[in-house]
Amino acid sequence: MGSNMKAEGCQIVITEQSGSVQLPKSLTVIEAVAFKQTFQELCQGHPDLERADLDLTNTQFVDSSGIGAIVNSWKTAKQHGMEFALLNVSPQVMMALSLSGIDQMLDIRKAQAQPDDEPHGQGGASGRILSSRPQMPATHPSVSSKTKRLIDIVGALVGLGLTGILIVPIAIAIKLEDGGPIVFGQTRCSLMGRRFRIWKFRSMVTNAEALKHTVKNEVEGALFKNENDPRITKVGRFLRKTSLDEFPQFWNVLKGDMSLVGTRPPTPDELERYEVPQWQRLNVKPGITGEWQVYGRSSIKDFEDVIRLDLRYQEKWSLKYDLELILKTITVIFDKESGAY
Repeated sequence: MGSNMKAEGCQIVITEQSGSVQLPKSLTVIEAVAFKQTFQELCQGHPDLERADLDLTNTQFVDSSGIGAIVNSWKTAKQHGMEFALLNVSPQVMMALSLSGIDQMLDIRKAQAQPDDEPHGQGGASGRILSSRPQMPATHPSVSSKTKRLIDIVGALVGLGLTGILIVPIAIAIKLEDGGPIVFGQTRCSLMGRRFRIWKFRSMVTNAEALKHTVKNEVEGALFKNENDPRITKVGRFLRKTSLDEFPQFWNVLKGDMSLVGTRPPTPDELERYEVPQWQRLNVKPGITGEWQVYGRSSIKDFEDVIRLDLRYQEKWSLKYDLELILKTITVIFDKESGAY
């Protein structure tokens, strides 16, 4: 015997051993928050279920908040020992899932191709198939702006030229201090949560990641900062104060992982702690600079302030505003009272 019910725009169908939640046409922050709560109530109210599926038959758009809600529901299902799958995923939604990287984690079953669909490439064992002409999810106008991308490319080329000049004295200083690597790579999260490798001039000791648990976090929420972090080297403090450690990121901008201006790119462990609404900051590409760099920098002590600045940037975004933030960043860097750590 089964039962049907509706909760906050989600159609729920429960049979003897499984539950299915049909998601709405658009899964953005309001719908995503409601869906997260609905799914949690489904799992808690029916602990005898063996599986829980998300039916995306009607869903045509998912932004970063929607991705966050899907990830959260997957974790909730795992906690309750339930099998979990996404059903009837459209090509548009599949593109968003692929961009975020969660298509590699979840059991995803694509919607049946229509007769007038364009040819598709072969998918994997789970039936994943991507369109031969995938389109970037239009989560924010800055993502699809060709002019912004052109500015990024020109700025990245100029920045890499400066990096080529600066790398010699910086490399000598780093090597003389401890003999370790000149450049440091770390996994960060970009648009929709997609992971990429960010590059910086190394400003910490070579085993900094292993020592992270020994350093007190002075920031509230899903962010890590310590004003007197003992892992930072003497050369590293100068690089951070002047933002010279950021220059290798121009390579990330040229590749398209980042933009000159955007939000702060989180680490995967920070993303693990996000609530669904906080995923909104991933609706745009991360930037070398942004409101957090100009108006917050290292004075930020609460992650909610980072969220506030990132969302304000998305609301105010324009090409003109990007240029204003770039000019203000230069001013901040030369302000002795506003250095980073």
